[in-house]
Amino acid sequence: MSAPGRLPGGIGAAPSGTTPAGTPAFDGQRRLFPPEVTAPPLGRDAAGWGVHRVMGTETEFGIHAPANPGAHHSVLSVELVNAYADLVTHGGGAVAGTEWDYAGESPLVDARGWRMPRSAAHPSQLTDQALVGPDGEPVHLLLSTVLPNGARWYVDHAHPEYSSPETASPREAMVWDAAGDRVAQAAAEHIGAAEGAPEVLVYKNNTDGKGRSYGTHENYLVARALDFEELTAVLLPFFAARQVLVGAGRVGLGPEGKRAGFQLSQRADFFEEQVGLETTVRRPIVNTRDEPHASAHAYRRLHVIIGDATLSQHATWLRLGMTSLVLALAEAGTAPRLRLADPVAALQAISHDSTLRVRVPVWATDDDGTRRTEMSGLEILGAYHRAAAEHCARFGVTDTETADVLAAWGQDLADAAEDPLSLADRADWAAKLRVLEGLRARGGLSWDDPRLAMVDLQYADLRPAKSLHARLVAAGALRVLASEEEVAAAVRTPPASTRAWTRGNLVRRHGDLVAGAAWESVLLRAGGEDARIHRLHLAEPLVGAAEDLPGWWDGAGEGPSARELAATLVPLLRRD
Repeated sequence: MSAPGRLPGGIGAAPSGTTPAGTPAFDGQRRLFPPEVTAPPLGRDAAGWGVHRVMGTETEFGIHAPANPGAHHSVLSVELVNAYADLVTHGGGAVAGTEWDYAGESPLVDARGWRMPRSAAHPSQLTDQALVGPDGEPVHLLLSTVLPNGARWYVDHAHPEYSSPETASPREAMVWDAAGDRVAQAAAEHIGAAEGAPEVLVYKNNTDGKGRSYGTHENYLVARALDFEELTAVLLPFFAARQVLVGAGRVGLGPEGKRAGFQLSQRADFFEEQVGLETTVRRPIVNTRDEPHASAHAYRRLHVIIGDATLSQHATWLRLGMTSLVLALAEAGTAPRLRLADPVAALQAISHDSTLRVRVPVWATDDDGTRRTEMSGLEILGAYHRAAAEHCARFGVTDTETADVLAAWGQDLADAAEDPLSLADRADWAAKLRVLEGLRARGGLSWDDPRLAMVDLQYADLRPAKSLHARLVAAGALRVLASEEEVAAAVRTPPASTRAWTRGNLVRRHGDLVAGAAWESVLLRAGGEDARIHRLHLAEPLVGAAEDLPGWWDGAGEGPSARELAATLVPLLRRD
């Protein structure tokens, strides 16, 4: 089979120092694309083209036990992880006992070229070790599971977290992100179904309203050849501005929400730095964690921590699609040259203005030189949209999903400029604000009225009967891109486009043999009295997809041994 990817310097391209036949050489400053393109690539070769690249999401859920307000969140998180494992196992599936393999984790490696000492790291950064108890010994409960859909469902310190399987497009990523919401709510319902068990509530939001924030992260595979400082320069203005279309909305200003008001983003007030390695303290707009979960020579995983927990399928899809296109601009050297005078201040100023009119200081560079000006979030996003449209026209990027993202991005900008609340059928912040403004008008409520904060929380409640978001969807007031059947299928099965296909199907079909898993490998028990472990390497994210294993998972049949599995799969997944 052909090697994945065809764009020089893009995802799946040859490592730096080599030049694929028929493509221009890297000129030392910018990545060059083929001067003439007849048609976009198909299948695996589309990765790195338009909006298509390896991507995924991570969601830390908010949790609460109303009947037991003193319950420790870490304990509740463990209960939720074990509850879902029990639910799947009793349904005839496999997940319980599948542990995470920490060998491939390196959370303290910084993209700027150094490694943070463990002694200097915040405990929340040590994601390469299992949870330990007060006595310093590992906690022997099920704290991390790999699901039949290829995702990871685990305890991330004080929160249950769903890390989606790797996908190859924004729409795929949106669907498997929504699957995570179903996993979390199913776990909570399973706990509540036990006789005498207290109810556990799960929220898809980013703050408890008391000064604590938890993350919604995105991951994108980008070319290692791209200079990280150049990438950072491209991303800072974009990340500060994209909330105008894809923010989740929040009642209250400031980290603790004590100042009355409404803002576009749930996360903006918790960021303090432009660039950095941390994710829970001194949060940076651009995170530098250099943990590719793939070939470190060819790839970098951009770990985005500034996103909001969006329930709107349109907003999630657009957030992922816009960001992937902006990464394509960075890789090709075609991004707008904008620099915010103060990125953190700009991020928060834009978030605090639901009229979308606030303007922030920007240094803009074009062929006529560099000038200081002021731009609104809509204007900044508009500059990136124009650059993306020109990029796609120049390089013949014409696939349907890229065209759909460009069209939606442009239409949302135009609609928001005319009337910000016209986004209420697609942007969480606008949908939430429309409901809140209606309540304020009918009841004469000020923004510091606690009832408004409760409505904000109700929007993020994952219980179908209680969720304000679910009620808006049922009423046809919010756009839906994927059916309930499609999302339900994503709960059960992995995406066919990446190595998650192999990981998820090994758990689904041969769960008794899976001793552990990570993004880059699956550990298989030899079985019987043989204590040996076979490691199946999956270092290339686009290898191990359904096209590599045609018909492999179609029938049930007799379960092979780990040795037979490994011996059969390794040649099929090898790339010459």
